[in-house]
Amino acid sequence: MATVQEQFTWGTGRRKTAVARVRIREGTGQFIINGLDVNAYFPLEVQRMDVRAPLAATDMGGRIDVFVNVNGSGKLSQSGAVMLGLARALKDYRPDLEGALRNGGLLTRDARMVERKKFGHKKARKSFQFSKR
Repeated sequence: MATVQEQFTWGTGRRKTAVARVRIREGTGQFIINGLDVNAYFPLEVQRMDVRAPLAATDMGGRIDVFVNVNGSGKLSQSGAVMLGLARALKDYRPDLEGALRNGGLLTRDARMVERKKFGHKKARKSFQFSKR
């Protein structure tokens, strides 16, 4: 007996230390993140808007199902990682959408990371108080 395997399109997004693995397929508009609905996982409306931005830019909202595994960093960085992963998955799913995604700046990875702490300093840049005399 042969089983029908569902076809998923994958996309990976990163932001700071957050990593999101995004799978999409044709469906009814389901959006699941780490087993929870997107509204339950992201408490702030700004985060939910960020996550749905690629769908809004391409008008694919009710036509695909999105399944995400995300970990690392905080919720805001996770929302940025999910946004990038979803945009990359949509680009692979339908290459004709790349222009709309790129115009919205959704395919650009944010390369900013936390600066490392230097020895002899309290933090990355802050130093101890200096006394000349």
